[in-house]
Amino acid sequence: MEKNDIESPKRNNPFFEPFNTPHDTLPFDRFSLEDYEEAFLEGMRRDKEQIEKTIHNPEKPTFDNTILNKDDDSYYYGLLDRVSTVFFNLLSAEANDDMEALAQKMEPLLTQHANDIMLNKDLFERIKHVHRHHRRLTPEEKQLLEKIYESFTRSGALLDDEGKAKLRQMNEEGSLLALQFSQNLRKERKAYTMQITDESDLDGLPERVREAAAQEAKEQGMEGWVFTLDAPSMMPFMKYSTRRELRRKLYMASNTLCTKGELSNIDICKRLVNLKREESQLLGFKSYADFVLKNRMASNKRNVYHLLDQLIDAYKPTAIKELSEVEKLARKIEGRSFVLEPWDLSHYSYKLQMKKYDIDSEMLRPYFELTKVIEGVFGLANRLYGITFHENKDIPVYHPDVKAYEVFDHDGSYLAVFYADFHPRKGKQGGAWMTSFQGQCINRKGENIRPHVSVVMNLTKPTDNKPSLLSLGEVETFLHEFGHSLHGMFANTRFESMSGTNVWWDFVELPSQFMENYSVEKEFLRTFAYHYETGEPLPDELIERIVKSRNFMVAYSCMRQVSFGLLDMAYYTQKEEFTGDLLSFEKKAWSKAQIFKQLPDTCMTTQFSHIMAGGYSAGYYSYKWAEVLEADAFSLFKKNGIFDTATAQSFRDNILSRGGTEHPMVLYKRFRGSEPTINALLRRNGIRCKKDKKN
Repeated sequence: MEKNDIESPKRNNPFFEPFNTPHDTLPFDRFSLEDYEEAFLEGMRRDKEQIEKTIHNPEKPTFDNTILNKDDDSYYYGLLDRVSTVFFNLLSAEANDDMEALAQKMEPLLTQHANDIMLNKDLFERIKHVHRHHRRLTPEEKQLLEKIYESFTRSGALLDDEGKAKLRQMNEEGSLLALQFSQNLRKERKAYTMQITDESDLDGLPERVREAAAQEAKEQGMEGWVFTLDAPSMMPFMKYSTRRELRRKLYMASNTLCTKGELSNIDICKRLVNLKREESQLLGFKSYADFVLKNRMASNKRNVYHLLDQLIDAYKPTAIKELSEVEKLARKIEGRSFVLEPWDLSHYSYKLQMKKYDIDSEMLRPYFELTKVIEGVFGLANRLYGITFHENKDIPVYHPDVKAYEVFDHDGSYLAVFYADFHPRKGKQGGAWMTSFQGQCINRKGENIRPHVSVVMNLTKPTDNKPSLLSLGEVETFLHEFGHSLHGMFANTRFESMSGTNVWWDFVELPSQFMENYSVEKEFLRTFAYHYETGEPLPDELIERIVKSRNFMVAYSCMRQVSFGLLDMAYYTQKEEFTGDLLSFEKKAWSKAQIFKQLPDTCMTTQFSHIMAGGYSAGYYSYKWAEVLEADAFSLFKKNGIFDTATAQSFRDNILSRGGTEHPMVLYKRFRGSEPTINALLRRNGIRCKKDKKN
């Protein structure tokens, strides 16, 4: 018999059977592309079947037979939820051409499926009945009912048939455009390399940076040294290189991403802005910002602009002085005729920092070896909350870089699974983020299903000669994402759709930005910052310099964040069709917060994933909003002790474990005792407090 005549056995789809893994973790090594597609289609079929059962239930609509049936993900992970979670998480962390092709194929089907649910008249009639007539509900049940009712109305359930058809078409178009935006950006960023073959062009670069560039060249099969647009490669070059023309080359490559050619995002951005405006106006709102802010702590545009204007008033004068200091030093070094350009700022601000504080990230890197940083971050969580982390190599991972940990609570009980994905690679998007592979909930049997959370970063990679040595900024990034993960791991609510980080966007950054505070606390640094070769602790004098330099260029950095918030709001407060030139619109939109000149060819919008393809459209201000919250929150820890377990337990009980079960300000006031003001942030940054104003 010929080999081809033997019928191969049918392969079982791992999504359709028990995983038989520790804590029901995902068997990444068993998933194939075919499994994803099959599970997507079967998941949609099962959803439709469940909805039909709900619609045709002869009993009167009740919370239990309508809302709980609809909120499947609160009681068990439905197939579609699970496969979507896995696939789209990996599309960000471990993408390839085949996965991107499947995403393009599935996105219209998934959007259509979501529309079929949210625009289903019969299903909404049952939900509407329950919204008006229901049994006595617990506070969390009330929140769930309101959330589901609003999700339907905000998705077009109250529109007539013509309006629903329009909204359906816009949703489908928008989902594809957002996917295309992300794919274009990843492809163009990963395709760029700056190769150096003349060693003299490495002048100014520390040995570690040279080694990393040589390693990158080796991995790409190229000669010499290679620099990419990944942060661990680009940022040190911009900071240390004395080759101004090469700094300019790298800067322009990074700041003109997706502005030209086949991978241009210009038209995509315009259409995304217009689609969001059209959708919100169809739903009865004046602008997309009005639509979004209805369910935010800020409530409305006036409050957003009030915060941004407060920050401009407080920080801009100092930011101007900071830039002037950099320019003055640059001219002192290079001559009076020297004109500071954007690709010079990192280089000369570094020199100014060295002059003022005699401190540089390269001095600190030997004390921030990744394995020790991991121990330090985990140790911090243990000291605050009593939890422990244990690596479990039996838990499958999706890439060798990824580490998987079991997390146990202070009483020894199992709390969560924590994945950490540390380094850049070809299939990974830039930046850093936290996500979940399984959310927390209490199932129908009363079992507390614990979460599986993941942090994905692009930290400095090890080389052939050195381990992964982090900058202080990278330690801060780790703490930030770890703060998000604590929000996920401590989740303790009944419904998954309201657990962990399922909160309003201008509240979600509180736990993450709160953790950043520890990066400059001496007591914390003392727990892990030891030289990777000698074992010597980080010297007291260096720690003092870290603390003193904490606010170096802080006002300039604040204005940069505020400018992004202004740009975001400018796009999404549009009430008429946006037809202007994207690059010039951008320059005008954020001009009030700009301190440094803007080059005409550069563009942030075409790579601004947060507001074009993420969840931050009309919400980028959230970072500064949450910064006001976290500065105020950490001031209580500073008062009681940064490791005070009673304060930490209150933070866990009132903030981290409650998710979106109550209004964020109710949760915050329960922890802090009052609403926050901007003053704690101003004091921390060394900015003079004008008066006590609410944020």
